Amino acid sequence: MATSKRDLIDDLLGAHSQLTRKEAKSIVDDVFASIAATLRNGDAVRIAAFGSFSIRDRKARKGRNLKTGEAITIPARKVVRFKPAKAFQAAATKPKRAKAKG
Repeated sequence: MATSKRDLIDDLLGAHSQLTRKEAKSIVDDVFASIAATLRNGDAVRIAAFGSFSIRDRKARKGRNLKTGEAITIPARKVVRFKPAKAFQAAATKPKRAKAKG
């Protein structure tokens, strides 16, 4: 199951009981807005032990309309790239331990 913004807010509330839901939502919104604003300015965002966000340019390329088979040109665009930190990658992909029978 995917984690939603609401799940992040609930986790924040669980870890910090003195926060109100409105304050927790504001914190989550502010973090996302700060990352987006930094990327819009052309700068990378690096969060230690988590990873880095950056903007990459994708070149225009040739593609095909799947309905008609017609060749088309897909325009160049900017995309967000996330590169996980080694520690985060290892923790996120660590296999779950099997429960002991007994």
